[in-house]
Amino acid sequence: MTADGFMLFDTAIGRCGIAWGARGIVGVQLPEVHEVETRARLLRRLPGAREASPPPDVRRALDSIVALLRGEASDCSTVTLDMERLPAFRRRVYETARSIPPGETLSYGELAARIGSPGAARAVGQALGQNPFAILVPCHRVLAADGKLGGFSANGGITTKLRLLSIEAAQASGPSYEGDGTLGFEPRAAVAHLRASDAALARVIDDVGPLDLALRKTPSIFAALAEAIVYQQLTGKAASTIFARVCALFPHRPGSPTAEQILRVSDEALRAAGLSRSKLLSLRDLARRDSAGQIPTLAQVHRMTDEEIVESLTEVRGIGRWTVEMLLIFRLGRADVLPTDDYGIRKGFGIAFKKRELPAPEEVEKRGERWKPYRTAASWYLWRVAERAKAALARPGSA
Repeated sequence: MTADGFMLFDTAIGRCGIAWGARGIVGVQLPEVHEVETRARLLRRLPGAREASPPPDVRRALDSIVALLRGEASDCSTVTLDMERLPAFRRRVYETARSIPPGETLSYGELAARIGSPGAARAVGQALGQNPFAILVPCHRVLAADGKLGGFSANGGITTKLRLLSIEAAQASGPSYEGDGTLGFEPRAAVAHLRASDAALARVIDDVGPLDLALRKTPSIFAALAEAIVYQQLTGKAASTIFARVCALFPHRPGSPTAEQILRVSDEALRAAGLSRSKLLSLRDLARRDSAGQIPTLAQVHRMTDEEIVESLTEVRGIGRWTVEMLLIFRLGRADVLPTDDYGIRKGFGIAFKKRELPAPEEVEKRGERWKPYRTAASWYLWRVAERAKAALARPGSA
């Protein structure tokens, strides 16, 4: 391919390059360590190109790339690319890769199947390794089997690939409706990041298998917290029985009661359903705050950080940080939650990292720095380790 012109431009990940010709974009260059190296690498691919101001269509393409790398919603799939001189197989690979939305991924094998060449995963990987249209052909959204990262030819290798995936995962989770039962991150991207950032945790992932974090839908933050209050310090069976009795006090409204209903029902009725006095007071406080507009709605939570949610909800009587962290993980599907005070997390951590004693929360927190921004996925794997150890001890013949 030949280029009429090129320019370098600033993005959130560094200074990139773009080149164009009469039939569209002919190349995009991701940042090297220094600007001079970025320019030199682009010119090695496209000798003879001259630095120039871009025409309007190229400027629009450039602006789309900048917005995407800034974490904004940006559709780069309609930018015109000059693929005329590329082999037909590579064109099919690139065109299909462009259909992968930001925040989602495919495996090389899945992409091969989509282009009608099942079994050609290796050839797909080779084609993506020669991708001249970085970002516009999002080869970073294609992973190896089982969520492993696979290769990435840009400067920084898989670190750059992970950064791109993290930017897009954050953007993709933004517009989603919190509490609708969908994760706020892409599981395969999370697993790939954990594998790359921690070899010991990678072995846990190999042993446990794919991430299978199931979320529970909730109609409101009030409903989720009301149920959490009832369930505190009880076995699942006992708690579900009591919660069903509380819900049965309001037969004309299926599911969880509203704050107004809780405020209208008598103490005697709630105590008769099985609530302790402490839980009754907590439920009343939650209902009063919700009626006063002090409990955020699902729409409001969407605009809040994890820490802001923790700070807001722990004002409620009987609601501590752990309870809110469970809501963030299992109701809202937040990506980066690590409940370091949780016994199961600490137990699983101790087993996974071969600790003689139960590790302190601070030790888990320190190790967890390398798992950001996917500490929720790491938490899920540590819980599985603890559960497996408990199950093994319960088997007949276990010491």
